[in-house]
Amino acid sequence: MPRPRTNIQRLSPYAPGEQPDTSAVTKLNTNENPYPPSPAVMEAVQSLPAERLRVYPPPLAQPFRAAAAELHGLSPDNVIATNGGDELLRLILTCYCEPAGGNAQGGIGVTDPTYSLYPVLAAIQDTPVVSTDRKDDFSLSPDTIECWNEAGCRVGMIVNPHAPTGRFETTDTLRKLSDNFGGLLLIDEAYTDFAPADAIELVRDGLDNVILLRSLSKGYGLAGLRFGYGLAHPVVITTLDKARDSYNTDAISQAAAVAAISDQAYAQQTRERVIAQRDLLTSELRRRGFEVLDSQTNFVLCTPPDKVPAADLYEQLKARNILVRYFDAPRLDDKLRITVGTPEQIDKLLNAISQLI
Repeated sequence: MPRPRTNIQRLSPYAPGEQPDTSAVTKLNTNENPYPPSPAVMEAVQSLPAERLRVYPPPLAQPFRAAAAELHGLSPDNVIATNGGDELLRLILTCYCEPAGGNAQGGIGVTDPTYSLYPVLAAIQDTPVVSTDRKDDFSLSPDTIECWNEAGCRVGMIVNPHAPTGRFETTDTLRKLSDNFGGLLLIDEAYTDFAPADAIELVRDGLDNVILLRSLSKGYGLAGLRFGYGLAHPVVITTLDKARDSYNTDAISQAAAVAAISDQAYAQQTRERVIAQRDLLTSELRRRGFEVLDSQTNFVLCTPPDKVPAADLYEQLKARNILVRYFDAPRLDDKLRITVGTPEQIDKLLNAISQLI
């Protein structure tokens, strides 16, 4: 039997949130948008000519790059389209990180806790991971960049707003990180649509060591489409294009993505509804004795009242067909992450919690 690479043999794969195949479940565990995508998206998909499926799609997703550039005040040369944000992460590691080869240099820097896919992708690339702990309030440690530089990290990964806490860092803070970091700074803005600001000015200012990750899964209600994109200096985009699959996004997803980002009025309306529900969920959980971190995302991270173990509450909610996310990990194992749902979903969750605690 063929033997896989050693690093793949010992790899623990990424564990996504549960995806039950039933409408009977109230699903608040994977940070999907509770509202459907813009009607313009469905119209674009349904009106796609059969001829567009017979031939290969635009290899660079040029129509999407042009639409995204117009939206963000950039050039199409600042944009790359990918098969979900996860493909962008994989491309960055492939292009910028060195396989370990017995060397502890050339890997990624992360802050703990963080998006659990990062170390998995690093393990696939066989590149080292340097992790610095966030402070007690989950803000960035002041020695993060120094640690990354000393370890020779080629890529630093910051989620902003942060997952899984929802904490938001200002653009000034991110600019200081980029100014002092010796590698490429990835700012993962998967949740930026629910935040008060983004870091787009860093790309507009021409910084050549910053790349922003954007996703259509959260703010646009298109998690099932698998479409993401990156915004960066043209030199970075050109580098990533070298390692990109020849046709990495298909004709249907390209058409849907262009329609989605072109209908900002609809997207903003759904975001405002999510933010309003997030604020209500936060206040209602606090009223029930939970500690809830302030969030600038479409989820909240909360600690149940004393004597109510988070793991137990997770299981009790699951028994009632309500899914939330529990992380069996240091600093998170006493907490639950709850996606912001529709008013009906949040009512069902809160009613169940009131009966259980």
